[in-house]
Formats: sequence, structure tokens, C-alpha cells
Amino acid sequence: MKIGILQTGQAPESLRAEMGDYPAMFARLLAGNGFTFQTWLVEEMEFPASVHVADGWLITGSRHGAYENHLFIAPLEQFVRDALAAGRPVTGICFGHQIMAQALGGQVAKFPGGWAVGPQSYQFEGRELMLNAWHQDQVLVPPEGAQTIASNPFCTHAALRYGTLGLSVQAHPEFEDDFIQGLIDTRGRGVVPDAQLDAAKAKLGTELDQAQVAAQIAAHFKAHAPLHARMEDR
Repeated sequence: MKIGILQTGQAPESLRAEMGDYPAMFARLLAGNGFTFQTWLVEEMEFPASVHVADGWLITGSRHGAYENHLFIAPLEQFVRDALAAGRPVTGICFGHQIMAQALGGQVAKFPGGWAVGPQSYQFEGRELMLNAWHQDQVLVPPEGAQTIASNPFCTHAALRYGTLGLSVQAHPEFEDDFIQGLIDTRGRGVVPDAQLDAAKAKLGTELDQAQVAAQIAAHFKAHAPLHARMEDR
């Protein structure tokens, strides 16, 4: 099964050599599921020719706001709508979570309560899961018909499901602790309050539940893959 990665941002250059960019992180997160991956750097207006060139689509995180005036925002929103209409499963992570909601009629904005950084606990369909996060923007109003499937007191709509084909998560199951440490050092100071960054650093090393979320994402793709992809997996 081929997963198309829609890359909406890039990791800090100083971290890429050792840890890879976002597509590499997702390939590691979803390893062992028989997926192949192809990436389009939509941040630089590199879009797939069709929603049909991959069996499922994954939208990465980004330092951009979904509500900002970037050239790639409107065509990405249309791509999300087209992919779902064509029966292709779509998963969004962080910015991907937000752009999916915005594309489908929800509201995204900077959260007045500030930032979530580092390990965060979520109630995720009856389970308490710990995942790394790095965001100030949130989905404040989900689209009509979307189901909230994860939340915590800071982030009410921490994961959303759209019927059978759409799944999105605000946190970063692909982020390891060393990458969060790198973000603190390269992007955090002067943006996120120092006290919050120091508290996040102190929590690094907390056991994370990345594997459980990765399994849910993989199952989402496999359950809704086009017929030809399901036949190839036999």
C-alpha cells in the first residue's frame, strides 16, 4: 500500500542530518506495516497530479498556521476534500489535523491558553495515552459531523474522526524525545516561555504511547485502502 506524504513544513536544518525530516519520522513510525511512501513538498507548491496516485494520504506538521496566507493552503484544503470524496483515507498530524478541520468547515486559531510542549496525557477513546506535542494553534470548533475521539483539559479536540475516511491527531506520535529537545533548543527559546520549556525538558523520558497511535493510523489506512491495494497485501 502506497502512502502519499503531503509535507507542509520542514524540520530545523540543524536537526535533519541526525534525525531526518518529517517524512523519515513517519516512515519509522509506521514501519512494519508493508507501506511504501512518496513525499510531495506541498509547502513549496509541489502537489500530486491526482488524489489517485497514492492509496492513502498523510499530512505532516508545520510551523505555519493553517489560517495564514500561504500559497499552498487553499490547494491543500481542496486536495483534502477531493481525496475524501474519492474514497482515499486521509490522516493529519498537528498542522495536518488543523488543515483537515479547516478544509471541512471547522475553525482553527491560536489557543489563548498558550503552548503544549513535550509529553502530554490524552484521553483517547477510553485510554490514557502519553504523546509528545508541540503546538499553540488548535482546532477550536470541529467541522459539522466530525467526532472528537481524544482530548485533555488543555486541548478539547485533540483527535478527530471524519466518518470512515478521515483521522487526525493534534499531538506528534512521530516525535521522539531527542527531537523535542532539539526543537526546544532551536525553535523554542524566545517563542515559548522559558519556564514551560524547562518543565517540558524535565518530563522528557516519560514513557510514550507512540506505538498505539501508530497502530491506529496503520489500521485506518489498511481498512480503507482501495481494492487494488488490499489485493496486493494478500
